[in-house]
Amino acid sequence: MMSLLVVLPNDFAESAPLPEPLQQALATAGVAAVERVTCHTLVQKVGALAPQQAVAWLPAPAQQLQALLDAVGEWKGAPPCGLSLVSAPLDSAQHEALVALGVHAWLPMQACDGVSLRALMALAQARRDREVALRTELDGLRTRMDERKWVDRAKGLLMSSRGIGEDEAFGLLRGAAMHANLRLGEVSRSVIEAAQWADAINRAGQLRMLSQRLVRIAAQMLAGIDVQRARVLRTQSVERVQQNLDHLATLELGAPGAGALGDVQDAWSGLSAALAARAVPQALADIDKRGDELLAAAEALTDALEASGARRALRIVNICGRQRMRAQRLAKDALLASTLAAGTSRERLLPTMNEFEAALLELERAPLSSPEIRAALAAARDEWLRLVGGVQALESPEGRATLVRSSEALVDTFERLTAWYEHSLQVIMS
Repeated sequence: MMSLLVVLPNDFAESAPLPEPLQQALATAGVAAVERVTCHTLVQKVGALAPQQAVAWLPAPAQQLQALLDAVGEWKGAPPCGLSLVSAPLDSAQHEALVALGVHAWLPMQACDGVSLRALMALAQARRDREVALRTELDGLRTRMDERKWVDRAKGLLMSSRGIGEDEAFGLLRGAAMHANLRLGEVSRSVIEAAQWADAINRAGQLRMLSQRLVRIAAQMLAGIDVQRARVLRTQSVERVQQNLDHLATLELGAPGAGALGDVQDAWSGLSAALAARAVPQALADIDKRGDELLAAAEALTDALEASGARRALRIVNICGRQRMRAQRLAKDALLASTLAAGTSRERLLPTMNEFEAALLELERAPLSSPEIRAALAAARDEWLRLVGGVQALESPEGRATLVRSSEALVDTFERLTAWYEHSLQVIMS
């Protein structure tokens, strides 16, 4: 037997019997009501009882219809069961409102008998079944269109980053989908997300390096080492910090990432203000302090992004990107130790060198590799040895010049390496 919910006006007394015409129609139709409710409790009761049908009985729609419309509006045009109305005659605007809210059928009260009521309920059920089928078909079409969008984007990413053709890119996606037992669209979306997280980590990692480069440039200018080039590099570095901050601000980083980005922006405000002051020995210590604050904030942001990305392969992007910062920090601390006789900076030289060496060894041993990555790592190893030589010859002008040149050369090398890791197949398809 069909489960039926009878809906009555809000002012109908709970203890009162059903209206006589409705009782007779239900009896003749052979339908028993599960429960009766008012318009006010309709949505709650349908959710609790899950009836197949709900029939509303409104003898005075001029006063009672709005309460039904307000209740049904919570379903946003998709009632969870067949929904019909028996009432006095309605005008065209009232019928349009009922149709817009998903009411499936209407019957004039004077025509309500057992046969008409069964026909009304059959019509409501048929229309609801048809709507459910159409909605399911529409959802499937939207899903396929959405998947096609993600597949096309993922193919384009693989083609541009790996230099392969469309068929090969599609084959990679299809093979990954079969291997992971996922839909092609799901894998494609994951590929795009992995690339976005890798890009965000790379950019956040650049902020670490730039925090140390800007302090190193200030110390370099104060020491009179290639001042003209230092001014150009300072301008470029400031612009690059702002570009990365602007880009990261457009991304959906999640609550931890957004909070960490806010800390980076605050730290950058402090450093940029310090950099605007005249480069004198007294100001250099404050610039270094502000630079370390930006470094700590950028480090926290990078770690938050790596954790949010939830892909183990992203770690290699973070490790490689951090080497850019260490090269700059080593050169900065060496120049500060030489220029200001800063004891703290001198004490950091050995730990920074040890960290750089350990990370370089990890990259050299990592399975994530290619001929260009191996060649770049070999070049980085050679340049690293020159930078260490510059630290050892710190008291000579030649040693300080080597510091500057080799630290920038290492940044360039690790920029390329980080980009290769970022666009590597293992990271993208992680």
